Amino acid sequence: MSDLGFLHYFLGIAVRRDKSGLFLDQRNYAADILHRANMSHCKPCRTPVDTAAKLQADIGEPVADPTLYRSLAGALQYLTFTRPDIAYAVQQICLYMHDPREPHFTALKRILRYIKGTISQGLHITPSKTTTLTAYTDADWGGCPNTRRSTSGFCVYLGDNLISWSSKRQPTVSRSSAEAEYRGVANVVAETIWVRNLLLEIHCPIQTATIVYCDNVSAVYLSTNPIQHQRTKHVELDIHFVREKLALGQVRVLHVPRLSNTPTSSQRDFPPPSSMSSRPVSTLEIHTL
Repeated sequence: MSDLGFLHYFLGIAVRRDKSGLFLDQRNYAADILHRANMSHCKPCRTPVDTAAKLQADIGEPVADPTLYRSLAGALQYLTFTRPDIAYAVQQICLYMHDPREPHFTALKRILRYIKGTISQGLHITPSKTTTLTAYTDADWGGCPNTRRSTSGFCVYLGDNLISWSSKRQPTVSRSSAEAEYRGVANVVAETIWVRNLLLEIHCPIQTATIVYCDNVSAVYLSTNPIQHQRTKHVELDIHFVREKLALGQVRVLHVPRLSNTPTSSQRDFPPPSSMSSRPVSTLEIHTL
């Protein structure tokens, strides 16, 4: 076995080192996606998704080449490895790969136009003075216009570095906003437990409880209230799962004001976990080298 030196490129992800840490980006891969879509010279767009209207399953004409749509959507999924800012937008277009329509293709092209203008952006990993796990979660109750399922998103920080994020439609319909938010809390708690176990296996255990921020007061109260109510019976498994981790001291669920919450499923500005009152930074710690 030979030492090949520092990592520079791996599976389409470029790794650049400087005094402040590592910078991960996929600009070459993104350029290839634009070339495959014949949009290498397209006009850039400032945002990856139109928040004024939501996609629907049966609106619009079927696309002429559904294979191209599926190929580009799948390629964009891999791009989210270093671009959490497009996680929600990509998740939305992937919901309709079975029967893509023209509005769906228009939404996909908007993502490509956004990538065109932000092709040099990526993920910045820097040395951190703390090794605490901090997570943020949010959900849009009944956001899907066809199924009325909610979309939940989360992001997880190790110290000051973003290490995990997700935007995913929930598998069942929630009967209240508290239920939708609590399912999001359960998802991010499961993710942080996995991260804690991984760090334990590599002999870097986390000594403090993971802080989970949620902007729904009812979901926060459900995590600590030992009394089981009839109206919470349908989310009983999630409730017991989170309460068990709270009892073990591995997790704490706290409330955070809505404007300060940092879900992957939206495009808000937010403060980093190490300084909740410091200056706002761009969505999900995306940097330009």
